[in-house]
Amino acid sequence: METWTFLTNYGHVLLCIAADPEIRMKDVADQVGITERATQRIVADLLSAGYLSSQKKGRRRYYQVHSSLPFRHPVERHNQIGVLLRLVAGPSGSGMKAAGTTASDSGDKTGKRRSRR
Repeated sequence: METWTFLTNYGHVLLCIAADPEIRMKDVADQVGITERATQRIVADLLSAGYLSSQKKGRRRYYQVHSSLPFRHPVERHNQIGVLLRLVAGPSGSGMKAAGTTASDSGDKTGKRRSRR
């Protein structure tokens, strides 16, 4: 049986970043099941289209999802991507940080820095 999903890798990458705006590309790639290079291309596309912005602080990148932008396909264009982010996060948020916030607003709760490999 063929495996398929309703969301593309672009949607999965966006969801990962919305859930953790300071996530490393390696971690996104692992969660989505694609290569790190493919993840970087998707993030570059999302940045150039305005769906993401990023800011470098020290050695880390912090991403902001612009959730008020519409879907790109004409069938869904009447909806903002924030609708998808809220739908997948569920009523409790299930760990997803508020769409449209930056990681610099949320900070690392442990006070520890993640090592970069």
